[in-house]
Amino acid sequence: MATLIDLRRRIRSVRSSQQVTQAMKTVSTAKFRKALRTLHEGQPFWHAFPALVERLAFWAPDDAHPLLQKRLERKVEVVVVTADKGLAGAFNSNLLARAQAFIEGKAAGADVRLVLMGRKAAVHFKKQAWPADMVFAERTDRLGREKVRGLAEFLMKQYAFGRIDAVYIVYNEFKSILAPVVTAARILPLEPDPGKRESALWQAGFEPGAAELARFVLPLFFESQIHHVLHESQAAEHAARMMAMDNATKNAQELIDDLILVLNKIRQAGITKELLEIMTAVEALSKSPG
Repeated sequence: MATLIDLRRRIRSVRSSQQVTQAMKTVSTAKFRKALRTLHEGQPFWHAFPALVERLAFWAPDDAHPLLQKRLERKVEVVVVTADKGLAGAFNSNLLARAQAFIEGKAAGADVRLVLMGRKAAVHFKKQAWPADMVFAERTDRLGREKVRGLAEFLMKQYAFGRIDAVYIVYNEFKSILAPVVTAARILPLEPDPGKRESALWQAGFEPGAAELARFVLPLFFESQIHHVLHESQAAEHAARMMAMDNATKNAQELIDDLILVLNKIRQAGITKELLEIMTAVEALSKSPG
């Protein structure tokens, strides 16, 4: 049975852990609010841009730009976006499981190459059979515009030169503070929705011509989509860590309450035992002769 000193030591240890989780929750909350503000500020652009580019892709012929050319998927590039750190619940494990299944499915009919963003992705796929063309394993939350532009240019060149036939990205999309949504989306090539083919929305209304617009707009759009994915992932990561640390803090408080209850029971049992011994001794003394 645990002694009083053991229980007191354990209570102090749990309280120290609780202070750490509470501090991490506070930091994650501040980072989440900043990431969410950035996400909301960019949503009007990020949400309107795909519709514009899809309309341009519908109007322009396939030979207007190399990024519009559709090919049979024999070689595929998959971008996996995770966090650098843990302590975020199932944020990384769920995404890596989905990415693993998605890549295995693609590998059944095509050669797969990877771009890994985040230390968790780099560690997970380090010993896998698929080669990695680019790895960002440190400080992915502070990737500068130049590095993101370099990644976008690399993927566009790979596609334009026929070295890959499609680009997919697997990431955590921020939907709510409670749980992110693991998303696997194709970002190259761009293909318009065939269900809108007869709509007046898709009638040509661009100036100058399709080739000039595609040459300027498509690279910008592709780079902006990667930025968007990174901001979505960061907001989802900070939300997941904030919730995980909040749950850890509450669990620590429940454990402290249980330990204090056990401590009080042991103390009460000890006091009761001492009182019984004193009463027994007093009674024995009162019955002793003279």
